[in-house]
Amino acid sequence: MRIKKVINNNILCTVDEKGSELIVTGRGIGFQRHRGEILDPALIERTYRMEEKTEQKKLRELVEKIPIEHLNLTEELITHIRQQIPQKLNESLLITLADHISFAIKRKEDGIEFSNPLKGAVMCYYPSEYQLGLYCLKAIQQQLGVELHEDEAAFIALHIVNAELNTNMSEMYDITKLIEGTISVVEYFYQKEFDRESLNFSRFVVHLRYFAQRLFQGRLMPDDQGEHDVLFRQLIMKNCRQHFKCAQCIGEYIKNTYQKELSDEELIYLTIHLKRINLGSE
Repeated sequence: MRIKKVINNNILCTVDEKGSELIVTGRGIGFQRHRGEILDPALIERTYRMEEKTEQKKLRELVEKIPIEHLNLTEELITHIRQQIPQKLNESLLITLADHISFAIKRKEDGIEFSNPLKGAVMCYYPSEYQLGLYCLKAIQQQLGVELHEDEAAFIALHIVNAELNTNMSEMYDITKLIEGTISVVEYFYQKEFDRESLNFSRFVVHLRYFAQRLFQGRLMPDDQGEHDVLFRQLIMKNCRQHFKCAQCIGEYIKNTYQKELSDEELIYLTIHLKRINLGSE
C-alpha cells in the first residue's frame, strides 16, 4: 500500500496494489510520512473504502474537515443500523451521516440547535429508522459526551431512509411530504383515521415510499396493454369501486400538487393497498 496524501498525523489517503484509493487511520500513522512511501499494514487501525470514485473523493474531503472520532463513531453506528435494517443501504450513508453528526455537534457547541418540522411525520412514517436515530443520539452522548436535541433523531432517520431508497436528502423531504399529503387525502376520503400502530398502515407507508420515489425519479409504472392486464384492471375497478375512487382522488392531489399524471397501473396498485388497509366499504 502506497501513500497518496498525508491528511494529518492520524489519517492517510493511500492506494492499494489494484490502484484503488483508501482512507486509513491509526495513531501517529501519518507522522513524518511522505507521498509515495510504502505503508506498513501493521500500523493501520481502520480502513475506509468506497466503491464509487466520486464517493471516495467525497470521503477524502470529509476526513480533512471533521474529527476522526466522528467518522469512527459513525462507522460503528452504521454497523448497528445495517444489523437492524433488512434493505441494502447506499454506501454514501457513511459520508452523509458522519457529516451531519459532526455538524450537529459543532452547532451544539456553538449554542445553535435546529428544530425539525418533519419530526412528527418521521416518527409516524419511519418508526424503525426514528428509533435508530434515538439509538445514535444515545451513543453520541455516551462516547463523545455531547447531548443532541431529540429532533436530531428525525434528521438521522431521514438519512437512513435516504440510504434505503438511494435518493438524496432533498428528494427525501419531498417523499415525506408526499406521504403526509396522501394520507391526509385518504383519511379525509374515508372520514376515518389510520391506526398508526397497525401492520397494514406500515405496509401502506412502505408502498407510498416506493411510489413517491418512482414519481420523483420519473419511473412510474406504465400501463401494460396485454389482454390479461386490461381485464385485471377492469376487475379491480369494478370490485373495489370505493377504493379506486379514493386512488383517483390521490391522483388528483398528485396532479394538482406535483403536476404529474398517474398511470392506471399506479392507480390499481394504490387501490389494492387501500383495500388492504380496510379503511372503507367495497
